[in-house]
Amino acid sequence: MGQVSATFTKTFKELLREKSVLFWTIAWPIIWVMIISFSFTKGVPESCIPSVRGAITISMITFAITIAGMANLPGNIASDRERGLLVKLKSMPVSALKDFAGRIIGLLTFSCLAGFLVLISGFACGARFSGKLVSIIQSLGFLAIVFLASAGIGLIVGSLIKHVHGAIMTGVAISVITSSISGIFAPYYSLPEVLQTFSRFYPVSSANSSIIYLLVGEWYAGYNPLNFEQIVITLVVSALLFALGLTLYSKHCWR
Repeated sequence: MGQVSATFTKTFKELLREKSVLFWTIAWPIIWVMIISFSFTKGVPESCIPSVRGAITISMITFAITIAGMANLPGNIASDRERGLLVKLKSMPVSALKDFAGRIIGLLTFSCLAGFLVLISGFACGARFSGKLVSIIQSLGFLAIVFLASAGIGLIVGSLIKHVHGAIMTGVAISVITSSISGIFAPYYSLPEVLQTFSRFYPVSSANSSIIYLLVGEWYAGYNPLNFEQIVITLVVSALLFALGLTLYSKHCWR
């Protein structure tokens, strides 16, 4: 466990030290929670505003985890590449699996911190949720799916793009574009039909809608995503993205 712990500590500390990482992963979602909570609730019945802010908060937690997986992870991998750290590790009796585990656990810990801070900001802005304990536990499972899919895409980007700036900007672009067209930045019902279909199949937005459905209600999610077929598709696509990312990471960064 020493190697896992060392890689975890290095990854977590590096993420905390980078001001750009803190801004895009924590400050940016919090800013949007505040802006949307007070600027885009005009005309909404007073009794519905806390739930609307709750849905907004959930979407921004999802976006924070998405940025962490798709931008911060490939940036971290590319940084180790540019510094020659991966080359040194490959020449040593170091387990690639343990290095990967430490890196992912470090990213997961940072993502949990970011999500918690966004949640606190949402409560401060008046967000409220109506789910029971079972719904909260189920929501944590869907957040794990968001992390799995995002980390998978991040591993793909980090494995194929070697330079730090290119890896980070590619990850940011993917996360922002997919969030914009899949119902994370905009209500599901406002999307055209083709993007609604994409939203149902894209695991990040599907999991996000599932959390909103569980903790806020179906009206705020736009539809009922908790049917067997969609849950299976969400799980399978997330697992495939993560498996593909892990395969490319082991092939391009360790062999």
